[in-house]
Amino acid sequence: MHRSASRLTRVLACAAVPVILTVAGCSSDSEKSSGAKDSGKKSEASSPAKPGSKSAAPLEKVAFAKLPDPCKAVTGKSIDSLVPEAKDKNGTAAKSNDLANRASCSWNGLKTDGAKGSQYRWLSVSLVRYDSHASLGSGNKRAEDQYNKQIELAKATEGAHDVKAEKADGVGDAATSVSFGVKKDVDFANNSVVVRTQNVVVTVDYNGAAYEGAGAPDQGKLLQDAITAAKETVAAIGAANTGEGAAPSGSASASASPSAQS
Repeated sequence: MHRSASRLTRVLACAAVPVILTVAGCSSDSEKSSGAKDSGKKSEASSPAKPGSKSAAPLEKVAFAKLPDPCKAVTGKSIDSLVPEAKDKNGTAAKSNDLANRASCSWNGLKTDGAKGSQYRWLSVSLVRYDSHASLGSGNKRAEDQYNKQIELAKATEGAHDVKAEKADGVGDAATSVSFGVKKDVDFANNSVVVRTQNVVVTVDYNGAAYEGAGAPDQGKLLQDAITAAKETVAAIGAANTGEGAAPSGSASASASPSAQS
């Protein structure tokens, strides 16, 4: 009886081994199969794009690669007419660490005519150039956005009253004039002409005031004079990019300098 029990124990033990091995074998095969599938998925995910797949669109080339000297953008003849008795006919350039993309110049003068009083004039020309940028868009689109922002800024000038905005035909690709008055020590007649020419935005600010009994400036004439200055500035931009030694028109850049990121 003891022998029978011992023999039965050995038989059961031997019989159990194949079962354990079989289970282990199934588990191993399952893991191998799962691992193979995961490996296949990883391989598919990490495999390079197939030839013919779409790549990023090339940057749009810009028309203007540089800006003119802002103090020479308006002709000397026009400065004499718009700003009589200008303190400095050569203008005063604003400081900029990025003249290839941002530049401006201003003039001011007070013309005294004895008992008839005095006339004050102030003219400013500002230019901002935009390159095409992979994440910010084409130079033209960026300039268009800034053009629209600049118009709204002119309309929102502090203290402005009787604001009137209208399109200015025949200047650049798009132009808008904003006329308004501002009360300071005397009444100032102000005009801003905002222009987009390709990838450059031009803003001409021109205002005038009368002192010591002089007649008030003619707002309509001031506006026409401001448009004249804007047209000359647009022409200067084109000339700066077509003259000998100028950077070739139609250059593109992967990014614009920080000063022109707005």
